[in-house]
Amino acid sequence: MDIDARTSKLNDPLETLLGYQLRRASNVMMADLGSRLQAIELRPVEASILTLIDANPGCTQSDLGRSLGIQRANMVPLMLGLTKAGLVDRAPVGGRSQALRLTRTGMERVETVHAIIGAHEARFLRLFAPELREAALEVLRSIRQEGEGASREDKLELPTGG
Repeated sequence: MDIDARTSKLNDPLETLLGYQLRRASNVMMADLGSRLQAIELRPVEASILTLIDANPGCTQSDLGRSLGIQRANMVPLMLGLTKAGLVDRAPVGGRSQALRLTRTGMERVETVHAIIGAHEARFLRLFAPELREAALEVLRSIRQEGEGASREDKLELPTGG
């Protein structure tokens, strides 16, 4: 018996775990989006940044990092790359902060990003009955907010046996 045949016959208790299913579904969706965005030489994180700047002209790098959950040290090279690619401009707004805006090229690129994301979302949203779509998004937002709002102690707390 080959390995594929043996693997397909495994009893898989992971199939009933919400976290496992969310991670696997997220992997599939991000791989699909990454593949689609590769055609315009962007990664999902870069497309997310351009989308937020488009919706919030004048926002700062710190604003974006907080919104996307990206640490400052990781935002620096991302923004440098988008600036060097001619997609984002910076303008001083006070202190060391700089307002971010899309360049003309950035605006053209973000239109393509919107089209790609729209097709990507449609591919997966069709799997939900229309009346369940908003409820599914709300549950996913709640899960994210629960994790983002949990204190460090909550995250480290383990169930006790007994």
